Amino acid sequence: MAEVFLRVTNLHKSFHDFKAVDGVSFTIDKGEIFGLLGPNGAGKTTTIRMLSTVLAPDEGEITIGGHDLKSEAEAIRSLIGVCPQELALYEDLSAFDNMVFFGRMSGLATPEAREQARANLKLMGLQERARGKVATFSGGMKRRINLAIALMGSPRFLFLDEPTVGIDPQSRNYIFENIQDLQKKGLTVLYTTHYMEEADRLCNRVAVMDAGKIIAMDTPRNLKAQIGDPDKTTLEDVFLNLTGRSLRD
Repeated sequence: MAEVFLRVTNLHKSFHDFKAVDGVSFTIDKGEIFGLLGPNGAGKTTTIRMLSTVLAPDEGEITIGGHDLKSEAEAIRSLIGVCPQELALYEDLSAFDNMVFFGRMSGLATPEAREQARANLKLMGLQERARGKVATFSGGMKRRINLAIALMGSPRFLFLDEPTVGIDPQSRNYIFENIQDLQKKGLTVLYTTHYMEEADRLCNRVAVMDAGKIIAMDTPRNLKAQIGDPDKTTLEDVFLNLTGRSLRD
């Protein structure tokens, strides 16, 4: 029987009169890649900010790795890594120095930060460019460093927020393969993307959010089977069927 690693119960968050997250509940099993999908403004980013201890919920319960967010936020921070959509890099520093800096920020001693920096740069295929300035790197290389930084401190739970935006197919595929390899080693992942084919390829289950609520949740294949032949229907078909075709600027 699967072990639940993250549990969210009746989560709420408002900003003045705007209800950003409205009664969200779900679980993520240990070793699962769980996709959180939705149009712009659906509440995905607010949900992730609450789960990653950046933002306090108005109501609801969050437990990660057996720790309650309200009373054990520091313990949760020691378990998680966050790869944000916006690149969080110092472009005038080398890739290696970026890694060591963020490793020290996560609480690693300098020798351990240096060791993990070398290992994670190798994992991302960047060991030959370790001493190069980030400013000289391609978009795909920067995305891979962003992911490598999120792995500093050896997290057990990883938040990946649009990790492949604007990169070439080779870098995207390299990131996919690394995520799948990390999953095989027991890493649990919450993955958000606007690329439906990514969610279909990577995620064991997906939840679709709209207007602050989860409106569907299942395996990609089961969701596709609800509207047609799952071998001919795409997850994008499911997404548009659930959330509509109106623009969400």
